[in-house]
Amino acid sequence: MADPEINWAEKIADVRSKGVLGMQLYAIFTEPADVMAAVLENMGPHLAYQKELEDKGIMFAAGPFADDEERIWSGAGMVIVRAENLDAANAIAAADPMHQAGARTYRIRPWLLNEGSFNVRLTYSDGKREIT
Repeated sequence: MADPEINWAEKIADVRSKGVLGMQLYAIFTEPADVMAAVLENMGPHLAYQKELEDKGIMFAAGPFADDEERIWSGAGMVIVRAENLDAANAIAAADPMHQAGARTYRIRPWLLNEGSFNVRLTYSDGKREIT
């Protein structure tokens, strides 16, 4: 018997019908195309673009990956964005100066945020904030 094929849109509807968040996002996995020097050379424009996405409410989260021993950063990272569809997510990724320069390649996977939590603590007297 073959494994059932589950339609993505039906999966989203099913999750949401159960009261789970079911937030459609897109995970952009980005890897160095060749050498780290090119990644480092394009880091400034890349981070400025990330900040622009954050300011516009497009960026959900982003950051680098360490190696399996948590010792080295090889230039890989992940960016999670809000987008209408896969084509829009691809346009967002393609516009990243890191990708435009050919310093990194990327692939995109649709991702459904279902579970999890975070806490925010803000103290007014000193303006400190903590997110856990």
